[in-house]
Amino acid sequence: MSAGTMDKVDLKALISATADAIAAHAEELTTLDQAIGDGDHGLNMKRGFEAVRAEADAFAAKPLPDALKAIGTKLVMTVGGASGPLFGTLFMALGKEISPETNRANLAAAFGKAIEAVAARGKSQVGQKTMLDVLQPVHEALLQGKTGAEITDAADSAADATVPMKALRGRASFLGDRSIGHMDAGARSTALLVRAVAETIEAHA
Repeated sequence: MSAGTMDKVDLKALISATADAIAAHAEELTTLDQAIGDGDHGLNMKRGFEAVRAEADAFAAKPLPDALKAIGTKLVMTVGGASGPLFGTLFMALGKEISPETNRANLAAAFGKAIEAVAARGKSQVGQKTMLDVLQPVHEALLQGKTGAEITDAADSAADATVPMKALRGRASFLGDRSIGHMDAGARSTALLVRAVAETIEAHA
């Protein structure tokens, strides 16, 4: 994922890749969420990203910042549950901060601001067994100039690292110690999205 490749990426390809990734793992995400959440994460995420896919042409016609903000709004409206506002905020904040012709430095800076927005929206922080526990290591990998493969490895490892954590935010926090031993569904879906985006960008570099 080198500097200067981001502006060449086909947004429709990114939308398709992320929607495919969520659809392929919807059942897994639901199973994870059934263990410590409401059990609807997979279905909710699939519904949201299929809604984005349905309007891919319209999103792709917009400048990147506007497209990301519109995608975020669509996710808020269609994902629902606790995840809709959080994933929607991620995309909307990213759109607010990113440049139309972005590069790696701008992407990393925008991503950092987007993470702050998600943390504020969810009143959460790293270490509480949420999607932030994947977003932050991904941000650090971006800042360190890691390759796409290294970034996806960091995301996967971070999702795995939520298994021994005790949930302190979200629905899972009500379970206390019983939340230990299960991967956070939001962390897993975040890692899936990171992999889809990174692999698509690498393929189009």
